[in-house]
Amino acid sequence: MKARYLSETISMATALFSAACAWGWGSPHATITQAALKTLPAWQREALGDELAPLGNLYCIIPDLVHTRKDLRPFAMSDSRPGVVYLVSLHLPATPSENNELLRTFMGKAVAALQTNNIADAARYSGTLAHMLEDWGCPAHVAPGDNMFNLFKQFLPPPPSFGGTLLHSPIENGTFTLASGDRPPCLLGTSVDEAAFHLLRRVQEATVHARGKIIPIIQALYAGDTNAVNAAQQSAAAFDVHVVADTLHTVFCLGRQRFDARDLARLASVDLSAHTPLEAPDLHFPQASFFSKPYWGYPTAGQFLRNGAEAAPLLLKVTENGQTTTRTFTAGMGTGTRSTLTYLIPANVYPRFTVRVGLHAELGANGHVLFEIFGNGQSLARLGPVSCDTPAQTFDVTLAGVTNLQLTATSASGDGTGNYAIWAEPTLLKAPLCQPLTQMPLALPDRL
Repeated sequence: MKARYLSETISMATALFSAACAWGWGSPHATITQAALKTLPAWQREALGDELAPLGNLYCIIPDLVHTRKDLRPFAMSDSRPGVVYLVSLHLPATPSENNELLRTFMGKAVAALQTNNIADAARYSGTLAHMLEDWGCPAHVAPGDNMFNLFKQFLPPPPSFGGTLLHSPIENGTFTLASGDRPPCLLGTSVDEAAFHLLRRVQEATVHARGKIIPIIQALYAGDTNAVNAAQQSAAAFDVHVVADTLHTVFCLGRQRFDARDLARLASVDLSAHTPLEAPDLHFPQASFFSKPYWGYPTAGQFLRNGAEAAPLLLKVTENGQTTTRTFTAGMGTGTRSTLTYLIPANVYPRFTVRVGLHAELGANGHVLFEIFGNGQSLARLGPVSCDTPAQTFDVTLAGVTNLQLTATSASGDGTGNYAIWAEPTLLKAPLCQPLTQMPLALPDRL
């Protein structure tokens, strides 16, 4: 045992030294992963046993070691790309579809290993998964197409001391500490597909959060303000801790089929407006996806932009208890016409989708819109033309086998200046809780 421990310690030290010059958070990978591991319930940490320490020190940098550690290389390779040793997308976020597939792949491998009680392989695959998530939430990795920040230098001209410096490594490597905090990890799903669906949204939030730290880090680097650099890096890393903790917790819950009943209740429905549609592949809407009416713009969650400039709430006429009134919706999408919102959803996890549709009660005068829902390219429901005088209508459609859900709003007539279309409370619904509970054993974990 002592010999094995000494060997692993030497390997970890060598690996961390090498990773400092590689693509990734570098040495902070271990800091982030260890902080995430500390939040796991006792039964999960105990299940890892002797693999707990190497997961937090060595396995979390496996994707950086594929050329030097051939014994670990298979744990960072994808079956869909046989023979490819270095997967760039384990370090730099790709398209949502590609990212979702990677999450499903490595989470699935970790869960499968746990189900056969192969803790060593489960820990190694979990390390690759943690590395990938940490890099996708690292400020040095989230500027699309500008991994070395040469374009950023045109927007933020460097002082002479940074004129020839590639900013990637200074942006990602810091010396900060992380507290695990008292936030318990959250279950992401009761199947790999469902968990990957929720994890994609979580890591996209981490990506956006990390982007907000790029400019402060660069400005602090130029100013020689090490404390400010570390503070911005620490903020991004702390966000990553929560994402990784949720992921590792979910892997163990899936592998051991142990679920908290309250987590199951929380997962029973999904607000789809909280997810990013495929029309925003880099997590922002490019100009090519803008609609032209009622103004030149893009869909917004939870609000409208009056004339494309002033925020306005999502307000619909609704019929309740036989009376027509107006109601403000906090969940939903405000959009125009010639608009499409496409979402990846896991197959056969959510049998139903419901949403209220209509025109804005105040801004939609003279509007005429056709609303339509597609699943895998086939029309599932259609309504229109809808005018401002029409109270909101509810779609309730079945989603058997659907993995591509598309919401479209098109102009039905007129000049389109009143086409303030609203998709209110777009909700994916799981089957009643009694059904999954009869299929898998329920055991309350140590965490309550």
